[in-house]
Amino acid sequence: MRADHQLRAFEQILSSYDGSLPLHRFLPVYFKQHKQMGSSDRRWATRHIYSFFRLGKALPSLPNEERLSIADFLCHDTLSLLVEKNLPDLKENVTKPLEEKLVLIKARYPDFDVEQIYPLHVALSDGINKEAFFTSFFKQPDLFIRVKAEEAKVIISRLEAENIAVKAINDTALALPNGTKLESILNDGSYQVQDLSSQHTGLYFKPNKWDKWWDCCAASGGKTLLLHSLEPVIELLVSDLRESVLLNLDERFRLAGIKKYHKKELDLLQNNDQVLHHYQFDGIILDAPCTGSGTWGRTPEMLTFFEERKINQFATIQKGIVQNVVKYLKPGKPLIYITCSAFAQENEAIVQHMLDTLPLELEKMELIKGYENNADTMFVARLIKRSQD
Repeated sequence: MRADHQLRAFEQILSSYDGSLPLHRFLPVYFKQHKQMGSSDRRWATRHIYSFFRLGKALPSLPNEERLSIADFLCHDTLSLLVEKNLPDLKENVTKPLEEKLVLIKARYPDFDVEQIYPLHVALSDGINKEAFFTSFFKQPDLFIRVKAEEAKVIISRLEAENIAVKAINDTALALPNGTKLESILNDGSYQVQDLSSQHTGLYFKPNKWDKWWDCCAASGGKTLLLHSLEPVIELLVSDLRESVLLNLDERFRLAGIKKYHKKELDLLQNNDQVLHHYQFDGIILDAPCTGSGTWGRTPEMLTFFEERKINQFATIQKGIVQNVVKYLKPGKPLIYITCSAFAQENEAIVQHMLDTLPLELEKMELIKGYENNADTMFVARLIKRSQD
């Protein structure tokens, strides 16, 4: 009966959810409206709905209960009542590695195809190992934090004292289990939550002392904080279309001890010469608005609800922004183009568009294969503005 109870809770959430809100925002509202659900009910409902969406669009002809059972079996190494009920012959294999479990599912369901998990797989950047990328969606990415190299050992010791599994990726990047609550363990400002692939983009910045840099789609300031950690003695301009995220940026900068910076609310699809006419930058970071298709391991509901037309929409926005920001870059200086997309149309195609239409030369670009490190998949390119004689 408990399995039926859990199934009903899952089905009610599934029928109420339309994809218009991220699942992590929808669920707290839903649970607040359904106060009869206890903590165990909420925990299982959250596990089930996330597992279900991780299956993407694979095995579409099966009933939702069976698809959920398959997904839960693949996503977790602890047994659920639904797997026990619907896949009793597989329950002894629940702790096996994902690769072995996928073989078992394929043997039981010959129509199972990992390519069906991820929509629009033909649109992916060429460098992606599709099978590894698709199967990565059955595992929640890690939580990554960036710390100061000289403080890493102390922070690791503090986390280990709280019985938190922590892995040092390099001198400044630590990997933790997703969902780890750090607020009560580590001091504010002693760490930044930042995906490993996002941290990797910093290798492309190469700032110099006294430079003037512009993070033009700054959001909550993660890339600027990374830039500042590489070279604190620079002049910063941060801008975004949304005032609300810039307020969040102010708080993050305060905690990080950054006091001197300029901030502007700008729509980069418009002509901003009246505001920026006197600015010339030694570097511009364009962390472009994008589909986020490299981060759907954290938001697996997008595997179901994403609409193909949005790729074109974002590519158009990216081209418009690039056109409007490059004129404020000094000759010989870098534009750092970044997306958290896995789609070629937002990555390599935009770089080619810049080379074809703007006075830019490509120094280096990289598809950052986050699925190899249980992180987000991203793209970064460093382009240099040509001198115009």
